[in-house]
Formats: sequence, structure tokens, C-alpha cells
Amino acid sequence: MTRLLIFGRTGQVATELRRRVPQGVSLQVLGRQEVDLTAPQAAAEAIAASDANAVINAAAYTAVDQAEEDEAQATTINAAAPGAMARAAAAKGIPFVHVSTDYVFSGAGTRAWRPSDPVGPIGAYGRSKLAGEDAVRAAGGPHAIMRTSWVFSAHGNNFVKTMLRLSESRDRVSVVDDQVGGPTAAADIADALFAQALGLLRDPATSGTYHFSNAPDVSWAGFAREIFAQAGKSTEVVDIPSAEFPTKAARPMNSRLDCTDIARVFDVARPDWRASLADVLQELGAA
Repeated sequence: MTRLLIFGRTGQVATELRRRVPQGVSLQVLGRQEVDLTAPQAAAEAIAASDANAVINAAAYTAVDQAEEDEAQATTINAAAPGAMARAAAAKGIPFVHVSTDYVFSGAGTRAWRPSDPVGPIGAYGRSKLAGEDAVRAAGGPHAIMRTSWVFSAHGNNFVKTMLRLSESRDRVSVVDDQVGGPTAAADIADALFAQALGLLRDPATSGTYHFSNAPDVSWAGFAREIFAQAGKSTEVVDIPSAEFPTKAARPMNSRLDCTDIARVFDVARPDWRASLADVLQELGAA
């Protein structure tokens, strides 16, 4: 039996990790009540005390706009805590798998971002996540950093649930059409994280930074249209530029991710988000 220690209990990805445990794997799950990530040493101590064979960190500060005013706390949770975890895992010689984001990039251009491309976050959230990546790499142990994008599920707050809620009271919604990326189901992320953890146990030399998102790439407006179509909603989507929907934190215009490496190294395919969306809508009773 392979024992995995999971940080995160109620977030979208953490919820799916608990629901999609592979055969031959057992989980020890630590949520906020067990470990406060604003005290990074507590996370390190939890790893030191565990008998886990590998660690997956699915906990994060994800309030993108709020991070602009609370960058210190975002950095503690997204950088200092993962760094402490990675060092504790490295001290025990066990793999550490960490979830990151497309926000570490500038969002320029139209080409899909490769893991080796230069980073350049445009906001506090992206800076905090990039600092976390750097800390994980600096720990020197076997690790995989998975950058992903546009997470959705039947849990928590996400774009799919927002669109369904708006469709109950509006005949039309305005959605930005100049930000493009890969909507990614939390369930598919969970499966990919398990594949990376188990892959690192077999071969620590597969350590590195990887990208994972669902396909095909689409704009937020296109995503919204598919949500309404699958849910049988007549709500009209009005395409608008990002300039007409200002937010406290700037969003990347280009969130496309090149997922070639994770497919080659860990045999993780890039699922179609439309099929995953159908599953989510069915779970929400909206299909």
C-alpha cells in the first residue's frame, strides 16, 4: 500500500483527491483544522511525523483579487508553506508534488506556454505562486510542480457555478472573449497528481515542472456558451473585451499551456473539458 500525505481538504482539487484514490493507495488528509499554513513549520512537522511515501500539496491561497491587498499572507501560504513542506519531504527522501498556476506567466502572445518559458507574473497571486515554485525547487528533493489553469468542479466557487447561478436570473451575460486558456476539471487534475506522485516514486529522475490543462483552449465567453448549451439554458452570451470587465488584479490574456511533457513522462493525456463539464453538470443536477 502506497501512503500519500495530502495538504488540503475542502478545495476543489483536494476534494477530488479524496474522491479518486487509486487502488493500492491510502491517504492521510490534512486540512486547515489540522495544519495552519500561515505557520509553515507546522506543515514541515506534519511531514516529519508522517509515515507517508510521498506528499501532495493541494492547499493554496487562491483569492486572486484579494491577494493584491494581502500579498504577505498569500506569499506565506503559497510560498513559505510549500517551501517548508518540500524541505521536510527532501529530508526524508520522499517525493513532493505541488500545484501551481498559469499566473506565473505574463499572459503575453498566443503560443501555449512551455514549462521552460520565462516567467513574469503580473499580479500578487502569480508572484506568490512563483515564489512557491522557486522554494520547492530549492529544497533539492524529488518533486513535481504542476501548473494548471481555469479549475472547475461541482465544489467551491468557480466559473461553471457562477454561470449557472447567473442564468437563473438573466437572459444574457457579458463574458470576456479575449482571455484564452484551457478549462480544467479538478477531477482530471487529481488523477494527474496521483500519476505524478506514483511516477516519482518509481523514478525520482522525473522531477521537474510540468503543465496540465484540459483541451481544447477556449475563451471565457466560449466556455460560458458550452456551459449553457450543455445545461439547456437559453441565456445569451455577449462577448466583451477585458477592458470592459475591470478587476482588482490583472488576468493573463493567454493562459494556454503546452502539456507535452506530462504526457510523455507520466502518460497523462489531456482530457476534453467538454466531457468533464458534462460530468460536473450531472453532479450539480444541471444537465
